[in-house]
Amino acid sequence: MASGRDLGGSLIEWCFDRDLTLSELLTGVDGDRLLAALKVLLAGPLRLVDTTDQVLLGSEVPAAARRVVIKGELEPLGYLEALATEDALRAAAQLLELILRGAARYQMASDLHLEAVSEDYRELQRRHDALQASEARYRALTATLEQQVASQVQTIDNARRQLYQSEKLAAVGQLAAGVAHEINNPIGFISSNLSSALGYLTKLGGFSESLAAHETSPLRTVWREADLDYVLKDFAALMQESLDGARRVTRIVADLKGFSRVDNAAIAPADVNEIIRGVCNVSRGQTEGRVELVLELAPLPVLECNAAALGQVFYNLLSNAVQAMEGQPAARLRIATLQREQGIVIALADNGPGIPAEVLPRIFDPFFTTKDVGQGTGLGLTVCTDVVHAHKGRITVQTRQGAGTEFTVYLPLPD
Repeated sequence: MASGRDLGGSLIEWCFDRDLTLSELLTGVDGDRLLAALKVLLAGPLRLVDTTDQVLLGSEVPAAARRVVIKGELEPLGYLEALATEDALRAAAQLLELILRGAARYQMASDLHLEAVSEDYRELQRRHDALQASEARYRALTATLEQQVASQVQTIDNARRQLYQSEKLAAVGQLAAGVAHEINNPIGFISSNLSSALGYLTKLGGFSESLAAHETSPLRTVWREADLDYVLKDFAALMQESLDGARRVTRIVADLKGFSRVDNAAIAPADVNEIIRGVCNVSRGQTEGRVELVLELAPLPVLECNAAALGQVFYNLLSNAVQAMEGQPAARLRIATLQREQGIVIALADNGPGIPAEVLPRIFDPFFTTKDVGQGTGLGLTVCTDVVHAHKGRITVQTRQGAGTEFTVYLPLPD
Protein backbone atom coordinates (compact mmCIF):
# COMPACT_ATOMS: atom_id res chain seq x y z
CA MET A 1 0.00 0.00 0.00
CA ALA A 2 1.57 3.31 -1.08
CA SER A 3 2.16 5.97 1.58
CA GLY A 4 1.12 9.51 0.86
CA ARG A 5 3.17 12.53 1.88
CA ASP A 6 2.12 14.96 4.67
CA LEU A 7 -0.73 17.11 3.40
CA GLY A 8 0.24 19.97 5.80
CA GLY A 9 -2.10 22.03 7.99
CA SER A 10 -2.81 21.17 11.57
CA LEU A 11 -5.78 21.18 13.87
CA ILE A 12 -5.75 23.46 16.89
CA GLU A 13 -4.81 22.05 20.24
CA TRP A 14 -8.09 21.15 21.74
CA CYS A 15 -9.30 22.61 24.96
CA PHE A 16 -8.04 22.00 28.44
CA ASP A 17 -4.49 20.90 27.66
CA ARG A 18 -5.28 17.81 25.65
CA ASP A 19 -5.80 16.85 21.97
CA LEU A 20 -9.05 15.22 20.98
CA THR A 21 -8.79 11.85 19.25
CA LEU A 22 -10.16 11.30 15.77
CA SER A 23 -13.00 9.26 17.24
CA GLU A 24 -13.92 12.12 19.60
CA LEU A 25 -13.84 14.67 16.77
CA LEU A 26 -16.13 12.53 14.65
CA THR A 27 -18.69 12.35 17.46
CA GLY A 28 -20.28 15.61 16.43
CA VAL A 29 -20.21 14.85 12.67
CA ASP A 30 -22.92 13.04 10.69
CA GLY A 31 -20.86 9.98 9.72
CA ASP A 32 -23.19 8.71 7.00
CA ARG A 33 -23.28 12.03 5.12
CA LEU A 34 -19.49 12.49 5.50
CA LEU A 35 -18.88 8.98 4.13
CA ALA A 36 -21.23 9.57 1.20
CA ALA A 37 -19.49 12.87 0.33
CA LEU A 38 -16.02 11.30 0.49
CA LYS A 39 -17.11 8.41 -1.76
CA VAL A 40 -18.24 10.93 -4.38
CA LEU A 41 -14.96 12.86 -4.16
CA LEU A 42 -12.77 9.75 -4.29
CA ALA A 43 -14.98 7.82 -6.71
CA GLY A 44 -14.64 4.54 -4.95
CA PRO A 45 -14.37 2.64 -1.67
CA LEU A 46 -12.51 4.23 1.20
CA ARG A 47 -11.98 3.97 4.88
CA LEU A 48 -10.93 6.28 7.71
CA VAL A 49 -8.87 4.70 10.52
CA ASP A 50 -7.26 6.01 13.72
CA THR A 51 -3.60 5.59 14.61
CA THR A 52 -4.32 2.05 15.84
CA ASP A 53 -5.88 1.11 12.50
CA GLN A 54 -9.35 0.89 14.01
CA VAL A 55 -11.88 1.59 11.28
CA LEU A 56 -14.01 4.66 12.02
CA LEU A 57 -15.64 5.20 8.59
CA GLY A 58 -15.94 3.05 5.48
CA SER A 59 -14.93 -0.55 4.96
CA GLU A 60 -12.18 -2.67 3.40
CA VAL A 61 -10.24 -1.12 0.50
CA PRO A 62 -8.06 -2.79 -2.17
CA ALA A 63 -4.45 -3.49 -1.36
CA ALA A 64 -3.34 -0.89 -3.94
CA ALA A 65 -5.16 1.91 -2.08
CA ARG A 66 -3.17 4.93 -1.07
CA ARG A 67 -2.99 6.29 2.49
CA VAL A 68 -2.73 9.89 3.56
CA VAL A 69 -2.26 11.11 7.14
CA ILE A 70 -4.85 13.21 8.97
CA LYS A 71 -2.82 15.35 11.40
CA GLY A 72 -3.57 17.23 14.56
CA GLU A 73 -1.23 19.78 16.19
CA LEU A 74 1.83 17.52 16.40
CA GLU A 75 0.73 13.97 16.19
CA PRO A 76 -1.30 12.14 13.53
CA LEU A 77 -4.95 11.69 14.25
CA GLY A 78 -5.49 8.88 11.74
CA TYR A 79 -5.36 7.96 8.08
CA LEU A 80 -7.60 8.21 5.01
CA GLU A 81 -7.27 5.28 2.61
CA ALA A 82 -8.78 5.04 -0.89
CA LEU A 83 -8.09 3.75 -4.42
CA ALA A 84 -7.84 7.28 -5.87
CA THR A 85 -5.28 9.68 -7.27
CA GLU A 86 -2.92 11.39 -4.89
CA ASP A 87 -4.40 14.82 -5.65
CA ALA A 88 -7.92 13.61 -5.01
CA LEU A 89 -6.84 11.91 -1.79
CA ARG A 90 -5.01 15.09 -0.62
CA ALA A 91 -8.04 17.22 -1.43
CA ALA A 92 -10.32 14.85 0.50
CA ALA A 93 -7.88 14.90 3.45
CA GLN A 94 -7.82 18.71 3.48
CA LEU A 95 -11.62 18.82 3.35
CA LEU A 96 -11.76 16.31 6.22
CA GLU A 97 -9.29 18.39 8.26
CA LEU A 98 -11.45 21.49 7.72
CA ILE A 99 -14.50 19.57 8.87
CA LEU A 100 -12.62 18.26 11.89
CA ARG A 101 -11.32 21.75 12.71
CA GLY A 102 -14.91 23.03 12.75
CA ALA A 103 -15.91 20.08 14.90
CA ALA A 104 -13.00 20.87 17.24
CA ARG A 105 -14.07 24.49 17.60
CA TYR A 106 -17.63 23.40 18.28
CA GLN A 107 -16.40 20.86 20.79
CA MET A 108 -14.18 23.45 22.45
CA ALA A 109 -17.05 25.96 22.65
CA SER A 110 -19.32 23.26 24.01
CA ASP A 111 -16.72 22.25 26.63
CA LEU A 112 -16.17 25.88 27.60
CA HIS A 113 -19.91 26.38 27.94
CA LEU A 114 -20.25 23.21 30.00
CA GLU A 115 -17.31 24.26 32.14
CA ALA A 116 -18.87 27.68 32.72
CA VAL A 117 -22.21 26.09 33.55
CA SER A 118 -20.46 23.59 35.84
CA GLU A 119 -18.57 26.38 37.57
CA ASP A 120 -21.82 28.28 38.09
CA TYR A 121 -23.40 25.11 39.44
CA ARG A 122 -20.43 24.53 41.76
CA GLU A 123 -20.69 28.10 42.99
CA LEU A 124 -24.42 27.64 43.60
CA GLN A 125 -23.67 24.35 45.33
CA ARG A 126 -21.08 26.07 47.56
CA ARG A 127 -23.59 28.76 48.46
CA HIS A 128 -26.25 26.12 49.07
CA ASP A 129 -23.87 24.19 51.34
CA ALA A 130 -23.06 27.42 53.19
CA LEU A 131 -26.78 28.11 53.65
CA GLN A 132 -27.35 24.57 54.85
CA ALA A 133 -24.47 24.89 57.32
CA SER A 134 -25.91 28.19 58.54
CA GLU A 135 -29.36 26.61 58.86
CA ALA A 136 -27.86 23.65 60.76
CA ARG A 137 -26.15 26.05 63.17
CA TYR A 138 -29.43 27.92 63.60
CA ARG A 139 -31.28 24.68 64.27
CA ALA A 140 -28.62 23.58 66.76
CA LEU A 141 -28.86 26.96 68.49
CA THR A 142 -32.66 26.72 68.53
CA ALA A 143 -32.50 23.19 69.96
CA THR A 144 -30.02 24.35 72.60
CA LEU A 145 -32.25 27.26 73.56
CA GLU A 146 -35.28 24.97 73.70
CA GLN A 147 -33.37 22.56 75.92
CA GLN A 148 -32.29 25.40 78.20
CA VAL A 149 -35.85 26.72 78.41
CA ALA A 150 -37.20 23.21 79.07
CA SER A 151 -34.53 22.69 81.74
CA GLN A 152 -35.40 25.98 83.43
CA VAL A 153 -39.11 25.17 83.30
CA GLN A 154 -38.38 21.74 84.80
CA THR A 155 -36.25 23.31 87.53
CA ILE A 156 -39.00 25.79 88.39
CA ASP A 157 -41.61 23.02 88.35
CA ASN A 158 -39.48 20.82 90.61
CA ALA A 159 -38.89 23.71 93.00
CA ARG A 160 -42.64 24.44 93.08
CA ARG A 161 -43.47 20.81 93.82
CA GLN A 162 -40.77 20.61 96.49
CA LEU A 163 -42.18 23.77 98.07
CA TYR A 164 -45.65 22.22 97.97
CA GLN A 165 -44.28 19.06 99.55
CA SER A 166 -42.35 21.00 102.21
CA GLU A 167 -45.40 23.04 103.14
CA LYS A 168 -47.51 19.89 103.27
CA LEU A 169 -45.00 18.12 105.53
CA ALA A 170 -44.73 21.22 107.69
CA ALA A 171 -48.51 21.31 108.07
CA VAL A 172 -48.58 17.60 108.96
CA GLY A 173 -45.75 18.15 111.42
CA GLN A 174 -47.52 21.03 113.13
CA LEU A 175 -50.72 18.99 113.30
CA ALA A 176 -48.84 16.00 114.70
CA ALA A 177 -47.09 18.16 117.29
CA GLY A 178 -50.41 19.66 118.39
CA VAL A 179 -52.14 16.26 118.53
CA ALA A 180 -49.22 14.73 120.42
CA HIS A 181 -49.20 17.55 122.96
CA GLU A 182 -52.95 17.39 123.51
CA ILE A 183 -53.15 13.61 123.70
CA ASN A 184 -49.93 12.60 125.45
CA ASN A 185 -50.76 14.20 128.81
CA PRO A 186 -54.29 12.79 129.27
CA ILE A 187 -53.35 9.42 127.79
CA GLY A 188 -50.42 9.29 130.19
CA PHE A 189 -52.48 9.60 133.36
CA ILE A 190 -55.19 7.37 131.86
CA SER A 191 -52.62 4.62 131.35
CA SER A 192 -51.20 5.20 134.83
CA ASN A 193 -54.66 5.09 136.42
CA LEU A 194 -55.59 1.93 134.55
CA SER A 195 -52.38 0.25 135.67
CA SER A 196 -53.13 1.26 139.26
CA ALA A 197 -56.70 0.00 138.93
CA LEU A 198 -55.42 -3.38 137.76
CA GLY A 199 -53.26 -3.50 140.86
CA TYR A 200 -56.28 -2.79 143.05
CA LEU A 201 -58.20 -5.56 141.30
CA THR A 202 -55.39 -7.94 142.14
CA LYS A 203 -55.82 -7.05 145.84
CA LEU A 204 -59.59 -7.60 145.56
CA GLY A 205 -58.85 -11.00 144.07
CA GLY A 206 -56.82 -11.84 147.16
CA PHE A 207 -59.68 -10.69 149.37
CA SER A 208 -62.06 -12.96 147.40
CA GLU A 209 -59.81 -15.94 148.02
CA SER A 210 -59.71 -15.17 151.74
CA LEU A 211 -63.49 -14.76 151.85
CA ALA A 212 -63.97 -18.15 150.17
CA ALA A 213 -62.66 -19.81 153.33
CA HIS A 214 -65.64 -18.50 155.32
CA GLU A 215 -68.60 -20.06 153.56
CA THR A 216 -70.99 -19.29 156.45
CA SER A 217 -70.06 -15.65 156.65
CA PRO A 218 -72.91 -13.22 155.77
CA LEU A 219 -70.37 -11.23 153.69
CA ARG A 220 -69.61 -14.35 151.69
CA THR A 221 -73.33 -14.84 151.08
CA VAL A 222 -73.70 -11.29 149.81
CA TRP A 223 -70.57 -11.69 147.63
CA ARG A 224 -71.95 -14.86 146.07
CA GLU A 225 -75.44 -13.46 145.54
CA ALA A 226 -74.00 -10.44 143.74
CA ASP A 227 -71.81 -12.77 141.64
CA LEU A 228 -68.84 -10.57 142.46
CA ASP A 229 -66.36 -13.29 141.42
CA TYR A 230 -67.58 -12.92 137.83
CA VAL A 231 -67.67 -9.11 138.14
CA LEU A 232 -64.10 -9.09 139.46
CA LYS A 233 -62.87 -11.31 136.64
CA ASP A 234 -64.74 -9.40 133.93
CA PHE A 235 -63.69 -6.05 135.41
CA ALA A 236 -60.04 -7.13 135.21
CA ALA A 237 -60.51 -8.08 131.56
CA LEU A 238 -62.16 -4.74 130.82
CA MET A 239 -59.39 -2.84 132.54
CA GLN A 240 -56.70 -4.78 130.65
CA GLU A 241 -58.46 -4.10 127.32
CA SER A 242 -58.71 -0.40 128.18
CA LEU A 243 -55.02 -0.31 129.10
CA ASP A 244 -54.12 -2.00 125.78
CA GLY A 245 -56.22 0.61 123.95
CA ALA A 246 -54.49 3.45 125.76
CA ARG A 247 -51.10 1.99 124.86
CA ARG A 248 -52.20 1.71 121.24
CA VAL A 249 -53.21 5.38 121.25
CA THR A 250 -49.78 6.22 122.66
CA ARG A 251 -48.12 4.16 119.92
CA ILE A 252 -50.21 5.83 117.16
CA VAL A 253 -49.25 9.27 118.44
CA ALA A 254 -45.60 8.23 118.46
CA ASP A 255 -45.92 6.86 114.90
CA LEU A 256 -47.61 10.05 113.77
CA LYS A 257 -44.76 12.11 115.20
CA GLY A 258 -42.27 9.75 113.58
CA PHE A 259 -44.12 9.94 110.27
CA SER A 260 -43.92 13.73 110.22
CA ARG A 261 -40.46 13.79 111.90
CA VAL A 262 -41.21 17.03 113.67
CA ASP A 263 -38.40 16.42 116.16
CA ASN A 264 -35.66 15.27 113.74
CA ALA A 265 -33.33 16.92 111.23
CA ALA A 266 -34.21 16.64 107.55
CA ILE A 267 -31.32 14.27 106.72
CA ALA A 268 -30.44 11.75 109.40
CA PRO A 269 -29.79 8.01 109.82
CA ALA A 270 -33.03 6.04 109.75
CA ASP A 271 -34.31 2.49 109.52
CA VAL A 272 -36.46 2.19 106.38
CA ASN A 273 -38.35 -0.72 107.93
CA GLU A 274 -39.34 1.48 110.89
CA ILE A 275 -40.51 4.20 108.51
CA ILE A 276 -42.72 1.64 106.75
CA ARG A 277 -44.10 0.29 110.03
CA GLY A 278 -44.94 3.83 111.14
CA VAL A 279 -46.73 4.54 107.87
CA CYS A 280 -48.72 1.31 108.19
CA ASN A 281 -49.75 2.22 111.74
CA VAL A 282 -50.81 5.71 110.72
CA SER A 283 -52.75 4.23 107.78
CA ARG A 284 -54.45 1.56 109.84
CA GLY A 285 -57.77 3.38 109.48
CA GLN A 286 -57.55 2.99 105.68
CA THR A 287 -56.46 -0.67 105.65
CA GLU A 288 -58.04 -2.36 108.67
CA GLY A 289 -60.94 -4.54 107.61
CA ARG A 290 -60.53 -3.54 103.94
CA VAL A 291 -57.10 -4.74 102.84
CA GLU A 292 -54.90 -7.59 104.02
CA LEU A 293 -51.57 -5.91 104.72
CA VAL A 294 -48.59 -8.27 104.53
CA LEU A 295 -45.16 -7.02 105.66
CA GLU A 296 -42.07 -8.94 104.52
CA LEU A 297 -39.35 -6.72 105.93
CA ALA A 298 -35.82 -8.05 105.78
CA PRO A 299 -33.09 -6.63 108.05
CA LEU A 300 -31.69 -3.46 106.46
CA PRO A 301 -28.69 -1.21 107.11
CA VAL A 302 -29.27 2.30 108.39
CA LEU A 303 -29.82 4.82 105.57
CA GLU A 304 -28.97 8.53 105.59
CA CYS A 305 -32.22 10.01 104.34
CA ASN A 306 -35.08 12.43 104.83
CA ALA A 307 -37.30 10.06 106.79
CA ALA A 308 -40.35 12.32 106.62
CA ALA A 309 -40.13 12.62 102.84
CA LEU A 310 -39.66 8.86 102.40
CA GLY A 311 -42.59 8.28 104.73
CA GLN A 312 -44.69 10.46 102.43
CA VAL A 313 -43.57 8.33 99.45
CA PHE A 314 -44.63 5.08 101.10
CA TYR A 315 -47.86 6.64 102.36
CA ASN A 316 -48.79 7.85 98.86
CA LEU A 317 -48.05 4.45 97.31
CA LEU A 318 -50.00 2.64 100.04
CA SER A 319 -52.98 5.00 99.72
CA ASN A 320 -53.04 4.63 95.92
CA ALA A 321 -53.04 0.84 96.24
CA VAL A 322 -55.86 0.87 98.81
CA GLN A 323 -57.95 3.20 96.65
CA ALA A 324 -57.30 1.06 93.55
CA MET A 325 -58.67 -2.02 95.39
CA GLU A 326 -61.70 -0.20 96.82
CA GLY A 327 -64.62 -2.63 97.24
CA GLN A 328 -62.56 -5.59 95.99
CA PRO A 329 -62.97 -8.83 97.98
CA ALA A 330 -59.74 -10.45 99.24
CA ALA A 331 -57.79 -7.24 98.59
CA ARG A 332 -54.15 -7.74 99.50
CA LEU A 333 -51.13 -5.43 99.67
CA ARG A 334 -47.64 -6.86 100.18
CA ILE A 335 -44.80 -4.58 101.27
CA ALA A 336 -41.36 -6.19 101.08
CA THR A 337 -37.86 -4.87 101.67
CA LEU A 338 -34.43 -6.29 100.98
CA GLN A 339 -30.83 -5.20 100.42
CA ARG A 340 -29.55 -5.63 96.86
CA GLU A 341 -26.87 -4.14 94.61
CA GLN A 342 -25.46 -1.81 97.25
CA GLY A 343 -28.90 -0.41 97.87
CA ILE A 344 -32.27 -0.93 99.49
CA VAL A 345 -35.27 -2.20 97.53
CA ILE A 346 -38.84 -1.54 98.67
CA ALA A 347 -41.64 -3.26 96.73
CA LEU A 348 -45.36 -2.58 97.18
CA ALA A 349 -47.47 -5.11 95.25
CA ASP A 350 -51.27 -5.25 95.23
CA ASN A 351 -53.72 -7.65 93.59
CA GLY A 352 -55.95 -4.90 92.26
CA PRO A 353 -57.24 -4.31 88.72
CA GLY A 354 -53.95 -2.97 87.36
CA ILE A 355 -53.27 0.29 85.53
CA PRO A 356 -54.83 0.72 82.05
CA ALA A 357 -52.31 0.79 79.20
CA GLU A 358 -53.46 4.23 78.02
CA VAL A 359 -52.95 5.67 81.51
CA LEU A 360 -49.63 4.01 82.42
CA PRO A 361 -47.30 6.38 80.48
CA ARG A 362 -48.71 9.43 82.29
CA ILE A 363 -48.98 8.32 85.92
CA PHE A 364 -45.84 10.23 86.95
CA ASP A 365 -46.82 13.43 85.08
CA PRO A 366 -47.60 16.45 87.28
CA PHE A 367 -51.29 17.12 87.84
CA PHE A 368 -52.40 13.97 86.02
CA THR A 369 -55.12 12.12 87.89
CA THR A 370 -57.93 9.70 87.09
CA LYS A 371 -59.91 10.76 90.16
CA ASP A 372 -62.94 13.01 90.06
CA VAL A 373 -62.46 16.76 90.19
CA GLY A 374 -61.57 17.81 93.71
CA GLN A 375 -60.60 14.28 94.77
CA GLY A 376 -56.90 14.55 94.01
CA THR A 377 -54.17 17.00 92.93
CA GLY A 378 -52.36 14.63 90.57
CA LEU A 379 -49.09 15.30 92.39
CA GLY A 380 -48.84 12.15 94.54
CA LEU A 381 -46.67 10.04 92.25
CA THR A 382 -44.84 13.12 90.97
CA VAL A 383 -43.80 13.96 94.52
CA CYS A 384 -42.78 10.33 95.03
CA THR A 385 -40.55 10.55 91.97
CA ASP A 386 -39.00 13.84 93.10
CA VAL A 387 -38.26 12.51 96.59
CA VAL A 388 -36.75 9.25 95.31
CA HIS A 389 -34.62 11.11 92.74
CA ALA A 390 -33.48 13.50 95.49
CA HIS A 391 -32.14 10.40 97.28
CA LYS A 392 -30.38 9.40 94.00
CA GLY A 393 -32.74 6.45 93.67
CA ARG A 394 -35.31 5.32 91.13
CA ILE A 395 -38.94 4.26 91.14
CA THR A 396 -40.43 1.81 88.63
CA VAL A 397 -43.83 0.23 88.06
CA GLN A 398 -45.02 -3.08 86.64
CA THR A 399 -48.68 -3.75 86.04
CA ARG A 400 -50.97 -6.21 84.31
CA GLN A 401 -54.67 -5.84 83.68
CA GLY A 402 -56.61 -7.81 86.27
CA ALA A 403 -53.44 -9.03 88.01
CA GLY A 404 -52.35 -6.08 90.12
CA THR A 405 -49.60 -3.47 90.20
CA GLU A 406 -46.16 -3.40 91.81
CA PHE A 407 -44.18 -0.23 92.54
CA THR A 408 -40.49 -0.70 93.28
CA VAL A 409 -38.32 1.93 94.97
CA TYR A 410 -34.53 1.56 94.88
CA LEU A 411 -32.46 3.70 97.29
CA PRO A 412 -28.66 3.45 96.96
CA LEU A 413 -26.47 3.08 100.02
CA PRO A 414 -23.41 5.34 100.39
CA ASP A 415 -20.12 3.85 99.20
